[in-house]
Amino acid sequence: MEIVVKVLGPIEVRDAEGRPVAVGSQRRRELLGRLVAAGRRAVPLSVLVDDLWEDPPPTAAGTIRTFVAELRRALEPDRLPRTRSHVIETVGTGYALRIPRAHVDAHRFEDTLAAMRDAPSGQVASALSEALSEWQGEPYADLDTSPWLTPERTRLTELHHQAVELRARAVLDLGRGAPLIPELETFATTHPWREHAWVLLSHALYQAGRQVDALASLRDARARLLDQFALESADGLDHLERDILQHAAHLTPTPRDEDRLRLLTRTEATGTYTRLRSMSTVARAAAVTGGTNLVLAQEQRAAAAAEAERTGDPGLTARVIAAYDVPTVWTRADAPERSEALVATTRRTLHRIGPGAPPALRARLLATIGLEHRGTRDRWAAEAATEAEQLARDLHDPNLLVLALNARFVQSFQSPGHTDDRDAIAGELIDLSTRHDLPMFEILGHLIKIQVYAARGDTETAHRHVAAAERLATIHESPLVHVLTAAFRTMCLAERSNDPAEVAHAYRTLATDLAGTGMPGVEAGIFPLALLSLRLRDQRPAPTDPDLDWGPYRPWVQPLLDLAHGNLTAARHAAATLPTPPADHLYDSLWAVNAHTAILLRDESLATQAHHALSPLRGEIAGGTTAMITFGSVNDILATLDQHLNRR
Repeated sequence: MEIVVKVLGPIEVRDAEGRPVAVGSQRRRELLGRLVAAGRRAVPLSVLVDDLWEDPPPTAAGTIRTFVAELRRALEPDRLPRTRSHVIETVGTGYALRIPRAHVDAHRFEDTLAAMRDAPSGQVASALSEALSEWQGEPYADLDTSPWLTPERTRLTELHHQAVELRARAVLDLGRGAPLIPELETFATTHPWREHAWVLLSHALYQAGRQVDALASLRDARARLLDQFALESADGLDHLERDILQHAAHLTPTPRDEDRLRLLTRTEATGTYTRLRSMSTVARAAAVTGGTNLVLAQEQRAAAAAEAERTGDPGLTARVIAAYDVPTVWTRADAPERSEALVATTRRTLHRIGPGAPPALRARLLATIGLEHRGTRDRWAAEAATEAEQLARDLHDPNLLVLALNARFVQSFQSPGHTDDRDAIAGELIDLSTRHDLPMFEILGHLIKIQVYAARGDTETAHRHVAAAERLATIHESPLVHVLTAAFRTMCLAERSNDPAEVAHAYRTLATDLAGTGMPGVEAGIFPLALLSLRLRDQRPAPTDPDLDWGPYRPWVQPLLDLAHGNLTAARHAAATLPTPPADHLYDSLWAVNAHTAILLRDESLATQAHHALSPLRGEIAGGTTAMITFGSVNDILATLDQHLNRR
């Protein structure tokens, strides 16, 4: 059974779907906790006896063996009697907990902190915010104090303090210190001997525009250190005071794009054209940073286009729409209604400016239609992308051509296959972008290459493009890229790992990361679909946890959910009303799901449809084009369908 152990608070064990696993009495939990604290190292039986009893009874060793047997039954209920345990392993005369470090919150926290010590500020702030959120109180909170536990609690608590300070420093370096003030006030007053805590608090006060309070905080820190600990002032306090008095520039980093975005939204002093076009231009700059910036950028771009159209000036509207040229790597829109409103505005604007419009402006509007009206089989959207590409080539405009190629990429999903076409598009994007210094589209080219080679099962080549994309993303501060490359690594783990718990946890981490990217079109439903892919490849029933949000993919999964609940009639009814999978990145994944449904239900009609749909993808990995999830080889799925159909 896949398990996760939590000790940053009361000891808790859960399975891969989040359900609690009962591990018994406090003594048994203490034994489990002691093995966790050993960090996968073996603990001799004699040490366990001394650690669990101040005055061990004669039966202590036998009691521990009994506890171990009971813990094994709880943690591995499906393990056959007298077979080797993969969770609590016998090592010599002792025992070792063999759960992967990523499945234990304390180990995961420790590893994240170590990895973030030299990382970029944005990555540190995000990763440590998530890591700190896992703390639910004092470590091992439900255990009584004991000789082994006291130093372990102290060690973990110190790591917690270091993480708080490292995260705060990263947030301050990003210029976002003001919201930290309540947290840092509590932290500094609770730990008055930590000089760095006072430095962080005073810096946050300064970033909030409270210079007087910042200086007063430094004076208070000096007084506390002297009165309570007989410590003279620390250099950090003195240096910060000097910098505050001199209004040093490094204390307040340049405002981020989201701040400029809000400023421009409020600005009414400039002319209508300048203001609206600036709204789109700044939105473009902010979008690549992801998260709330991406959401805000998309909203602002849509608002600017709608307001421009209300002026009745199609030329102004066209230029406002054209000012936003952010790469798109996914075929499901984040906000479909907003995208379709923009497409409608763009089509009306094209009609109004007529055939006499500048070719470059027309090409940008056509590319916008191709990019925004994605994930459909509407021929006019693909034709718009093709015309945009031809205009860009005629004009020999590399900036315009990369945008048109991006539109052609998303429209290539209108019918199955076309992996070779996407490979060629990605290659040209990389070449153009390298020669003309277009880093965001160079990153796009590498991301498409990752998808292409993931679909082909060539992970070695895909990893080379991962490295290139991550290098560019670090230089050009595009954190979304690191989430997408992490998704590919998770897919690779799913293909090679024999540990379903490890893979499920990796996907759960990925889902958390995706939730902060501002890309609901990517995030929605991916985590449960990934869990389903793991289960189907292991020939297990679909996960039935009611808390799983299947998002837009529920119709295709419903028959398998009904089967998992033992409701064959409902499963057949759901299979009979299956919609056609959309023309997007998940097309082959959903047909792979349909193929499994057809085989389990012995549904010849659905099996025939699945065979026809997947045949153009022979030689590829089902789901591979997402570079996130895998349902295995298309050839294997087709062979299984052939066997099913031949038996009929």
